[in-house]
Amino acid sequence: MRYATAGRILIVDDEPHNVEVLKRVMTRLGYEVLTASNGEAGLQSAVHDHPDLVLLDVNMPGINGFEVCRRLKADPATRLTPIVLITTLHGSEDRVRGIDAGADDFLSKPPVLAELEARVRSLTRLKRYTDELDSAESVILSLGLTIEARDPYTRGHCQRLAAYAAALGKRLSLADDQLVALNRGAFLHDVGKIGIPDAVLLKAGRLTASEYALMQQHPVIGDSLCGELRLLDDVRPIVRHHHEHPDGSGYPDQLKGEEIPLLARILSVVDVYDALTTERPYKHALPADRAVRELREEAARGWKFEELVEAFASLVGTTDFDAIGIQNTVGAPPLQPPRRRSDR
Repeated sequence: MRYATAGRILIVDDEPHNVEVLKRVMTRLGYEVLTASNGEAGLQSAVHDHPDLVLLDVNMPGINGFEVCRRLKADPATRLTPIVLITTLHGSEDRVRGIDAGADDFLSKPPVLAELEARVRSLTRLKRYTDELDSAESVILSLGLTIEARDPYTRGHCQRLAAYAAALGKRLSLADDQLVALNRGAFLHDVGKIGIPDAVLLKAGRLTASEYALMQQHPVIGDSLCGELRLLDDVRPIVRHHHEHPDGSGYPDQLKGEEIPLLARILSVVDVYDALTTERPYKHALPADRAVRELREEAARGWKFEELVEAFASLVGTTDFDAIGIQNTVGAPPLQPPRRRSDR
C-alpha cells in the first residue's frame, strides 16, 4: 500500500497565500501535499493522483467548489474521497448546498488549526479503512476469477453472468444496490469451488454420488468465505442459494419457492443460460432460442421461476441484450446428453 506518509492531501484554492498556509500545516503533520489553483485542475488531480482527502475552497473563478465537489462525488473513481469545503460563507443555505453536493465536512475560513488537524486526521483515517475494505473485496473478486481459470471452458463466464444479470435486473427495475450485489455475485457465485479438488471439479465423465455430494458443498464453502466481509452481506444469499430450485430439489438447503432470495433466483436463470450457450467438453453450445426453450422446460419442471425465465426471454434478441456484446452460437449441432451437471 502507499501509506509511507500520514496520507495524501489535495488542496484546491485560487489564493496562493491560503494554499501556502494549509500546505505548511499539512506537511508538518506528515501528509504528502498536492495543490491546484482552480477547480478544473483540482478535478484532474483528484482523478489522477488519488488523494486521501481534498481541502476545497468554495469561491473560485470558473468551476466553484460546490461544482467540483458534486463532480467528484458523482465519479465512481473519486466518490469515496473525503472532501472538506473551506469557505467564508456562513449561511445555512450554503451548507445545505454543500451537503447536496456531497461534502463530508465544512470549515470556516480562516480555519482554526486545531479543528483543521482533527478533522483531517479523522477523515483520512476513515479513507484508509475504506481503501482496506476495497482492497479486500478486490482480492475476493480476483479469487472468483482464479476459480474460473481452473477450467478453460468457463473462461469469461463471470463477466457474461454479470452482464446478463445486470440486464435482467434492470428489466425488473431493481434498485442500484441490488444491481451492485448481482454484479459481485456473478463473480463470486462459485468461489466455494476453491475447496473442490481438481479431480472432481474438472472430471470429464459423470460424477459419482459421493463426488456430486462433494460438489454440492461449494455454495456452503463460498458463503463461509464471503462471510468474512460485511460489504458482501448482500452477496452471500446469491453465493449460497443460486443452485436452489422452486420445487425444493436444489441444494444446499432445499429451499422452496419464495424462500429462495430474489437475487439468487436471477443468477440461477442466467447461470444456466450461459452454460447452455457456451461450448463445453461434454456438449455443444446451443443457439439463444433453444437455450430459452430449455429454460422454459426447467421452469415447467419446477427448477426455475417462470416469471424470471419469461422476463429474461423477453430480453434475448433485443437491442439491449445485443448491446451486452456477447455473441451466441447459432445453428449449433444438437445438444448431446451431458456427462456431468457440476455447472448447473
